[in-house]
Amino acid sequence: MKRFDKNGSLALGFNLVFLVFLIAPLVVVCLVAFTDKGYLSLPRDGLSLRWFVEILDHPEFIDAFWFSVYLAFGSATLAVMLAIPAAIATARYKFPGRGLVMAFFMSPLMVPHVVLGVAFLGYLSKLGWSGTYIGLVACHIILIMPYALRLVLASVTGMDRDAEAAARSLGATKWVTFRRVTVPLILPGVTGGWVLAFITSFDELTMTLFIASPSSTTLPVRMYQHITETIDPLIASVSAVIIFITIIMMMILDRIFGLDKLLVGK
Repeated sequence: MKRFDKNGSLALGFNLVFLVFLIAPLVVVCLVAFTDKGYLSLPRDGLSLRWFVEILDHPEFIDAFWFSVYLAFGSATLAVMLAIPAAIATARYKFPGRGLVMAFFMSPLMVPHVVLGVAFLGYLSKLGWSGTYIGLVACHIILIMPYALRLVLASVTGMDRDAEAAARSLGATKWVTFRRVTVPLILPGVTGGWVLAFITSFDELTMTLFIASPSSTTLPVRMYQHITETIDPLIASVSAVIIFITIIMMMILDRIFGLDKLLVGK
């Protein structure tokens, strides 16, 4: 019993240290955002909303934020729509080259984003899509497809197929069975895959640097460009706003679906 308590205390202590290690940078960024100084520093003379108000004087950040939202929403939605049939095909059917197909879908995880950016830049330039919304969506779909596919695949693999068989035996067509039975059963995985794909697309910087244009600049690219010109607490305030929005969205998703179900895809 004493040994169990000792091991449990060690595990708890390790988890707390690891949690602090992960959260500390976010806390520091949020604290810096409330400084009233013109440089990066922790607020010592009280909190100030100066740099949050300063965001309103930089509409390029607001425009880049909304463009990132539209880009991530479109990319994540299309990636999930492609991931659902891919997951069903690879999970339920055995065919020659199934392993190669899965490796192909997962290959963007193994290729450096710099290499992908250079390759996409050359390809989009030949198509005339360089810097366009369609080109950005296509490239982001390729990049985030593995994240959506893994969670959808987990849901499809663990799904009980008896409900589908029952629906078919009662006269439901394949489409009705898919829409009324299959999709609701794999919805946690689909939702989790969409959320993970959305976050990955919204946060993507390295690849987007190569294919974005001045008229189609995402928020990470805009923040990177601002840092190359000057370092002031404005970047910290923008980061803090994104952190607050993320926390709120995670709380909403937890109330609606449950984060534990979204993360495991079940």
